Amino acid sequence: MDRPITAHAAGTSDSQVPWGPVAGVIATVSVFAIAQGLSYPLLSIILERQGNPAILVGLSAAMTPCGLMASAPLIPLLSRRFGAGPTALICALFAALLFALIGWTENLAAWFPLRFLVGVVIGPLYVLSEVWLIGLAPPERRGRVVGIYTTAISAGFAAGPFSLMLVGTHGWPPYLVGIAAFLACTVCLAATLPRLPPTDREGDAASLRSFLPHAPVLLLAVMVMAAFEQTALSLFPVYGMAYGIGEFGISALLAVLIAGNIALQIPIGIVSERYRPRSVMIACAALSGLGCLVLPVLIGTVWQWPFVFLWGALSYGIYTTAFLELGDRFTGSMLVAGNAAFALMWGFGGIAGPPATGALMDTFGVQGFPAVLAFLCLGLAAVALLAQRRGPTERLAPW
Repeated sequence: MDRPITAHAAGTSDSQVPWGPVAGVIATVSVFAIAQGLSYPLLSIILERQGNPAILVGLSAAMTPCGLMASAPLIPLLSRRFGAGPTALICALFAALLFALIGWTENLAAWFPLRFLVGVVIGPLYVLSEVWLIGLAPPERRGRVVGIYTTAISAGFAAGPFSLMLVGTHGWPPYLVGIAAFLACTVCLAATLPRLPPTDREGDAASLRSFLPHAPVLLLAVMVMAAFEQTALSLFPVYGMAYGIGEFGISALLAVLIAGNIALQIPIGIVSERYRPRSVMIACAALSGLGCLVLPVLIGTVWQWPFVFLWGALSYGIYTTAFLELGDRFTGSMLVAGNAAFALMWGFGGIAGPPATGALMDTFGVQGFPAVLAFLCLGLAAVALLAQRRGPTERLAPW
């Protein structure tokens, strides 16, 4: 089994970034993100148009993160058994096929298993792409490479809904955009595979279960970030409307929130090269939590625009810095298992955050929205700070 290691112990000393294969990996996941970003609003709009209850629309959307969680424990095994490259290629092709079946059926009952399977096949692609990216990026430049990667992912997700403005939501055109994006992902990956590093070493046999005790703070950070993002996207409209902000204003605020995600991840990555990623993570979590506390004061004023921009950037920086620390501390099959654990925690956070926050808002009023997010972010900052004082390789007792 791999042991936690520092980036400089990983054997990479050349600070020259191999931009060719790095660009290939980023392009692969970015076009995949376009299809994913398109699918959520498209399918929700179609289900709403068909007259389905809102709860069933929400449950249908939850099938994808459920599939992501289900596939996470299998990723290390699939990577060792079939190879990382063939596994990712097959998953990309299956994603295109599943999206075509979704377009062909346009049926709520059929979409439940199909969207679950979409989650199953996208998990390995995202996990293995991030492992390749860490393997390609030299430690001295890893922060900016990961910053570019997270920026490109955010831009891809944002481009998906934008494409619906061009092709609409009726008939095959929107599905063809998604299918084309999945197929483009396959082409990019196939062209890049010969230049990608191996994902494990001979004798490696780490599993998701064996990784879990090694990095509890990183896993908590991913779960908090997923809960924050999904809760903000789902319930910020409810919160804003309580202050009299109309639909157009809410849409604009969400666009600014996403723009912050896109614009500032590279600077956060560069700062993480100079300071420890853990320290930058603590700062991002603390500032995000404090931002939640001042949100009720700034919402509805002219200051809400720059605030939301920075709020989105700093909150997403939690994931960027957690990903960087994962790459600094682990290698080989433990890195694969770690990324799979990240996918599992992302699913947990994304599924649990919105309904829990919504229930508190129903019980205590709309201020339950910033209160829950502040609790998550400030709690993470406190836990990460305490763990940092104990050392960078905190570990739980074996499960």
